[in-house]
Amino acid sequence: MSNKSSITPPATGQERLRRRGDARRLEILRAAGRIFRQRGYSQAGMRDIAAAADISPGNLYHYFRGKHEILYFCQDRTLDSMLQALPAIGGNGGSALERLRAVLTAHVHTILDDVEGTAAHLEVDALPADLRATIIRKRDRYETGLRRLVGEVIEEERLPRRDPRIITRAMLGALNWTVRWYRPQGPASVKTVAEDLMTFLIGGLTAKDNAGAPGPAESQGGRT
Repeated sequence: MSNKSSITPPATGQERLRRRGDARRLEILRAAGRIFRQRGYSQAGMRDIAAAADISPGNLYHYFRGKHEILYFCQDRTLDSMLQALPAIGGNGGSALERLRAVLTAHVHTILDDVEGTAAHLEVDALPADLRATIIRKRDRYETGLRRLVGEVIEEERLPRRDPRIITRAMLGALNWTVRWYRPQGPASVKTVAEDLMTFLIGGLTAKDNAGAPGPAESQGGRT
């Protein structure tokens, strides 16, 4: 039997150039992430990013037209990773609670990655209108998927009635704010941050207290 169908053809010259270009863009994004983390997005300049990437400013403009485009690529790459995690984790089976924990953990690792892991992740308003609209659409899709998963947890775990929209936005606020305070050189690893956040967020969601349940007055026919 012939194995021809399983043999990968050698990359063409154009394909090799594309791969080198993609690798170089990733190096630039990593350098930009470091500069954004050190100086903040508003204070970072293209010359700073070029120096960190060990590339001339003129050559940097060959890959990105400006700082806003670098910011867009960072945010777009982040959201693509998050959106891919939702169905990928969902397809692995497990309870809704297990899937929620896995999605939230992936979220932390994604936004604290050395490319996306800067406060620039939150700088959506700094983007031009057309790019901002694309990011907001993806962000809304991710929030909708996460909210649906939170709702499944509430149903499966038979938790007191709670609003998945409020819970989802509270979770996203806690997760996304890590880019403001996390420092790669600090004492806590990304893994530790993710584990501690899961203990807090999942523990708060699944706490079976009287929240949302009928109070004493209600359960006794309204007597006070």
